[in-house]
Amino acid sequence: MSKIKPITFDPANAFVTPHGITQEQFDGMEDKLNACRAEMIKEDLTLWASGKDIPEAKQPLDAGFHEMPERILDHYQSDREASELGRILKTATRLGALVDKVVVLGIGGSYMGARALMETCCAPYHNEMTRAQRGGKPRMYFEGNNVDNDWSQALLQFLESDSQGDGPEGNWGIIVISKSGGTLETAASLRIFMDALKSKVGEARLSEFVVPVTGENGKLADLATEIGCVDRFIVPDGVGGRFSVFSPVGLLPAAVLGIDIVKMLEAAAAMNAHFQTADLGNNAVMDYVAVNHLLEVNKGVDIRVLSVWSKSLESAGFWYDQLLAESLGKQEKGALPLTCLNSRDLHSRAQQHQEGARDKVMNNVIVNSWRQEPLSIGKSKWDQDQLNELADKTLPQIMDAAIKGTNLAYKEDGRPTTDIYLPAADEAALGQLFQMLMLATVLEGRLLGMNPYGQPGVEKYKKYMNQLLREDVTA
Repeated sequence: MSKIKPITFDPANAFVTPHGITQEQFDGMEDKLNACRAEMIKEDLTLWASGKDIPEAKQPLDAGFHEMPERILDHYQSDREASELGRILKTATRLGALVDKVVVLGIGGSYMGARALMETCCAPYHNEMTRAQRGGKPRMYFEGNNVDNDWSQALLQFLESDSQGDGPEGNWGIIVISKSGGTLETAASLRIFMDALKSKVGEARLSEFVVPVTGENGKLADLATEIGCVDRFIVPDGVGGRFSVFSPVGLLPAAVLGIDIVKMLEAAAAMNAHFQTADLGNNAVMDYVAVNHLLEVNKGVDIRVLSVWSKSLESAGFWYDQLLAESLGKQEKGALPLTCLNSRDLHSRAQQHQEGARDKVMNNVIVNSWRQEPLSIGKSKWDQDQLNELADKTLPQIMDAAIKGTNLAYKEDGRPTTDIYLPAADEAALGQLFQMLMLATVLEGRLLGMNPYGQPGVEKYKKYMNQLLREDVTA
């Protein structure tokens, strides 16, 4: 296992008077958080493993995400070829040699993690690069997460016009992700895109170009059998969609892009070990929960702004928005998650954050090092902007000043902030961050006496949408 540089959590700027928390309040959370951690590790994992006698209050119990990184890695070490991870890597190689574009169809947790991985770990303009510049890895596009007519049509038109000739550059494929196959947005998109793909490659070869990630049984599983898909992967039972990023749901698209999924899983496992052994005050998961929970219950701070200070991390923020909203937005409780990209959004939201209602905490996500060499402002004969005096300053230095300046402004006004530091925007950092936030969400759910799994509210809209459409058909 490669050495993982840890991400760190600094809550210092949440201890602001009189609108933040106190050290006494923070220390007072220790016993409660230790009890909730023990419930997750000793009770939930044991119940999940047995699958028996699960209390009604804990149903559904989708605790399978917790130790999934370790399970997948252990199987890979014992049997590389036949293991799930081995098969994912083999399929990624096959698909990458076959096509130059992959359309990922899925909604919610079935695509958000994969998109976050692409935008964080791949080059910023991956899809605009030549195949050689991409190291032979396909471009990737995401649909089936909406029913927007014009965007769907535009992607189909692009695929048709840009997929000409022989070889992989003339081909495109589909990864479809849906546990049941019954989610309408994804199912409708699959029918439309698969029809276009059939016209391109012929019905007999569809099985090579469509890779489903689905349940053992269900509508998509039946379709995959009917088509005879060469490769198919299972969404594991006991793992909810928004907790599935370290299953084939996230791993397969990431592997197709050439992302180091082994390193990512090792990083997630390292976060598990950290969570299970570190004490409050040195435990990123518990500290994050303690600060945000105390601000909500004691100060009414029920909006959590995830301020990401890198464009590469914006989709990771959107992934967390879904995780927190679906997990804790129940029983008329739950903080509202909001992702902001800075310094961009300092010019749109900062006024309200600085002087608006005191109902927000800023949880910054900061990257310590950049992939590229620092870009300096430079001198110019046109100095109307008066930047020649800053000619030697670099973009990372400007970003650093923006982060520190924003935190100082909030601190001066008694507005709480915290800082999550990532060593880099890469697989290791994102593996830790994803696992930290999933663990934190479940830990807070247990702290609130709430089941963080399941999303009954989402199921209601699905029921009514299908009902309205089918009533229209039969009218």
